[in-house]
Amino acid sequence: MAVKMKRSSTLAINMTPMIDMVFLLLIFFLVATRFMQQERELDMSLPSASEARPLTAAPREIFVNVDQNGRYFIDGQYRLAEELEHVMRQSAANNPLTQTVVIRADRQANWQSVATAINVCKKVGIANYTAMMADE
Repeated sequence: MAVKMKRSSTLAINMTPMIDMVFLLLIFFLVATRFMQQERELDMSLPSASEARPLTAAPREIFVNVDQNGRYFIDGQYRLAEELEHVMRQSAANNPLTQTVVIRADRQANWQSVATAINVCKKVGIANYTAMMADE
């Protein structure tokens, strides 16, 4: 006489691949941590600089304000177009890849003045600039 066995409806999940991956990740992080410790433990005499600034400091944005007569103002001082180019060229030299310029124009301003400021940015090599209308 045949014995009938009842099948259970539980699923058996094979845990072996997941355990293997956990062990591999554990070994990877242990080895990587060990190499980082070795790099820090080197006995070195590093030079010092009295005027050094951290590289993580963000450069100051330049705000160019254009009034309704098309005049340029930087830091509250009136600037001619030639002076505008000089200021931007100096800033681009100090921060060659990270200098940003915000050009704010009065609602009544001639947009040719804004286009001139944008052209100066391109001419001196500042690629990160924004032009907007100033809110009243």
